[in-house]
Amino acid sequence: MTRDTLLALGLVLVTASQLRPGDLPIGPGELCLVVWVMLMLSDMRRLQQSRLTPAFTRMLIFWGLFTIALCLGAMTAYALDDFHDSTLFIHDALAYPLLAAVSLLSAVTPDAGCRIGRVAWALVVLSIGFFVLQIACGFDLISIPPFDPWYWDRLRGFSQNPNQLAIFCAVMTFLSLHVAEQAEGPKHKLVAGACSLLAMVVGRLTRSDTFGLILVTGLILYALLKLRAWWPSPGRRPTLRTAAAVITVAAVPLVVVASLLFVDQIRAEAEGIVQKMAKGTSAETSETANIRLESWRLALDRGLESRLLGFGPGPHLEIPPVLVAARRESLDPPYIEHPQFNGTPNFEAHDTFLDLFTQGGLLAVLAYGWLLGTTCWQAYRSRQDALTVMMWSITVLSIFHLIVRHPLFWFAMVFGLVAAADAYVPSPGMTRSK
Repeated sequence: MTRDTLLALGLVLVTASQLRPGDLPIGPGELCLVVWVMLMLSDMRRLQQSRLTPAFTRMLIFWGLFTIALCLGAMTAYALDDFHDSTLFIHDALAYPLLAAVSLLSAVTPDAGCRIGRVAWALVVLSIGFFVLQIACGFDLISIPPFDPWYWDRLRGFSQNPNQLAIFCAVMTFLSLHVAEQAEGPKHKLVAGACSLLAMVVGRLTRSDTFGLILVTGLILYALLKLRAWWPSPGRRPTLRTAAAVITVAAVPLVVVASLLFVDQIRAEAEGIVQKMAKGTSAETSETANIRLESWRLALDRGLESRLLGFGPGPHLEIPPVLVAARRESLDPPYIEHPQFNGTPNFEAHDTFLDLFTQGGLLAVLAYGWLLGTTCWQAYRSRQDALTVMMWSITVLSIFHLIVRHPLFWFAMVFGLVAAADAYVPSPGMTRSK
């Protein structure tokens, strides 16, 4: 149990990057993960009793292909005399083995099913305290002098930037919802549901456009999946719940007609909602989109320049000129870290597929796409609705962020594979899905 709590604590604290002392790349979260890995590796007897689970097999295949892809990329960069930021190269080269160890050891132990359930529950409980603490700090209910929880009007909590916190909230929203679905008693359902609700609140306070997109589309998808589950199958008598679902579907055309009659009023309301969901004005949102599209174009060009082999670990893009000009004109708070204009490619595309394309080429993209796609499909086939929506949120995050360096992402992937196979034993108060 201590190891499970240690892993969950590491997954929570690794997001609190402001807790890292000085300019060091590691903090309490990373130390917890390193200690957990060492404890797991020290128990060789249990590892020898492990069986080859589907989750472990998929992770092993991915990390094998990904390692080959990065090695080919590094050799390509050397052969083409491509220069890069050596510090960021080493950062990624050290981060990937830790992430591989966390994902593989989470799936390899003989009691991986029991362990993954216990870690998920510990993660839910710890996240509640984590969210409450950051809300309290953000609204001056408590004061922690070294930290500033705001980036302008965006809550960043204990993270260096709001997007780190938003990614954590996006995964925890639907992971907690899945735990609530599988919980046995009302007490455990209430705790997991509270964690999901807090994740939504904190995620909205980050004013992340990606989180807003995930929340809206995820809840719609969740409702549609529930409708699928409630729809009567041939030979089964309809229940009250089924009848309500059928009535809801029948009412959709009426809602559409009413929407056409009041389109002007609805448009005015929608504009207000969109303005609130965005993290800035329409001009700022447009500028952000242009910067993102420009970085995606640069990443595609760099990947093609590498002959589809990539350039190894680390970022490989020049900072877009439009962003250089924008930063010269703006006055960001001094505690916000940005890639420095030092003449080396140190900017990322903020898209997992394109960033992997610049690092490991086509092989890395295909390996990641295979892992993500098969995990999503397994979750959908298992008919576990919140689990499926969690995988949807990870897919959306992959499009707008580089998430393969987030330990919570790898735990969520392993959890998705184990839960979809119905091989885990939820704990405490959780039951297997049927």
